[in-house]
Amino acid sequence: MGLVAQVQAQLASVAAIAGRVHGAAKLAQLTEQGQLAQAGVAAFVVPLGLGGGAASDGSGGLYRQSIDRLVGVILAVRNLADGTGEAGWVELEPLVEAVIVMLAGWDPPGTLGSLRLAKGELISINRGTITYQLDFAVADQLRIVR
Repeated sequence: MGLVAQVQAQLASVAAIAGRVHGAAKLAQLTEQGQLAQAGVAAFVVPLGLGGGAASDGSGGLYRQSIDRLVGVILAVRNLADGTGEAGWVELEPLVEAVIVMLAGWDPPGTLGSLRLAKGELISINRGTITYQLDFAVADQLRIVR
């Protein structure tokens, strides 16, 4: 199971988003249809890529390089009673904290390290929906035999 699927499974136990944790394909579909978070809350786990770190000299036919695997958790909170999105902050703040507590320090199987929070930022406030992204990184290592 890849990192994105592992994070999705881990987030399934966060009560506020249980049953509403999706992948990048669902996010793309809902965004294209203009239906992101029709009501309530949802989370979308998306791959963000890799970050390269220090590399070994490759002596003895073994190449090693430290890398960070990056994954994003996009939280969408919609408050239908408030077209500005202001009321959604009341739901968003504890949800952000719950996701951080669930993921930061967790050791995904198959990686060398624990997930760490890289950053969090407001993506948009649009028609009553607040979209907030949390980025996480986990240390891993490339090992290539030449």
